[in-house]
Amino acid sequence: MAGIGVRLNRIFSKNTITTSMFGFGYSMVITVAPMFLVIMAIMVMQYFLGFSKLGYSERELYACTVLYIFIFSLLTASPFNAVLSKYMSDIIYRELYEDILPCYYVGLIMNISLSCLVGIPFCIWEYLIGHVWIFYVFMGFCGYIALVLVFYSMLYLSICKDYKKISLFFFVGMLAAVFISFVLVYMLHFTVIVAMLVALDIGFIIIACLEHSLIRSYFRQNSGRYREVLKYFKKYWQLVATNFLYILGLYVHNFVFWTTDMHLIVVKSFVCNQPYDMATCLAMFTNISASVIFIARVEMHFHERYKYYSEAVIGGRRMDVENTKSRMFSQLSDELMNLVRIQFIVTVVVFFLCIILLPRLGFGGMVMKIYPCLAAGYFILFIMYSAIIFLYYFNDLNGALATALSFCIATFIGSIIATFLSPIWYGIGLVAGAAVGWSMAYHRLRVMEKTLDVHIFCNGSILDSGVGKKPSSKVYSRKIIN
Repeated sequence: MAGIGVRLNRIFSKNTITTSMFGFGYSMVITVAPMFLVIMAIMVMQYFLGFSKLGYSERELYACTVLYIFIFSLLTASPFNAVLSKYMSDIIYRELYEDILPCYYVGLIMNISLSCLVGIPFCIWEYLIGHVWIFYVFMGFCGYIALVLVFYSMLYLSICKDYKKISLFFFVGMLAAVFISFVLVYMLHFTVIVAMLVALDIGFIIIACLEHSLIRSYFRQNSGRYREVLKYFKKYWQLVATNFLYILGLYVHNFVFWTTDMHLIVVKSFVCNQPYDMATCLAMFTNISASVIFIARVEMHFHERYKYYSEAVIGGRRMDVENTKSRMFSQLSDELMNLVRIQFIVTVVVFFLCIILLPRLGFGGMVMKIYPCLAAGYFILFIMYSAIIFLYYFNDLNGALATALSFCIATFIGSIIATFLSPIWYGIGLVAGAAVGWSMAYHRLRVMEKTLDVHIFCNGSILDSGVGKKPSSKVYSRKIIN
């Protein structure tokens, strides 16, 4: 994401309150604006279409459908995103732009195949066992696949640094969804939940089509080298596992609490835990600014130090390598500490606002008992993910994998234990998992700091590797002449 660094530096360099607020807003637009646009569109449709007046079963069916669409589209996309991002970054660096379309198509086929493998059996179960209207089931599946396409194409546009266009596409798609929902309800007399789901599907399809057309406008040539993409999955399998385990860890504590006595089963298909899921959503929003802060500070400060170190490694003196490395890790430490300090202040302020305001808006009882512990867990979680990104910078794939694995396992075990505790401690599994993951990531960063020279300069091979008979180790024979 180095493309926004120059823009952010120009904004924040003026050192005024206005420019600082504008810089924060710009960072917000390029990071979390799409998510907020979707949430706002759903809320607008619910408010103006009288969603609250519907029966309880209808409201829960729609809420669970949207929840499952988002969760499982992220899960099925997670094994591919990191590897494809790595492949695309490498071919852009080598200026082999004709290899981007093969990467796009191979990843698309794999992503859609896995998504269908998960989604189709569930939809069959929903129709046969849950007895849900087949049109509604089909629309739910379409929304799921459309969102998979949206998330997949976002990966390529993010690498191309088109963050503002991504936000623009989401604005257009969600605006169209709101308008279409009104047409379906007031002119075509659709039921509210069907109209909202169809409108949301069309909005996602519009976004996916806009993203696809932009990608095709950038990359027109196709080299046909599809096997090279598949080789990356074998070579960088750690990226596949790391990204999947991290995304799984985000939701595994929810899955655990879906099995408790608090769970709700809708049409014998959807399982959820309303208080815990709502508390999770609030806790995530409480700490979502960490993503904005991290991107802004890394783009403005750390990336430049990393660039200087890379240039010193390529053609600098040993003294230059040592100095730039020291400055780079010093900057890394500063960025992590600054992120913790700033995000702690933001989290505390938002937390107290939620504690004061949310009960007046109808969020109380069990939700507010679970919320504080989960808010602490997400605070540590976003700091942990920042450390994973730094591990990616240093190509420590095993360290990133160990971090994600420890985080996922600790969260799962901790959440099982938390089910036997009082509601105020329900989120302790996420806290424990994030703390374990952060400890692992911090340990790997310290190891990398001490062994970076070995990692950089001793990771190659003079001879090409191959399969066959091992050559003789004898390299020289001295001939004695009498």
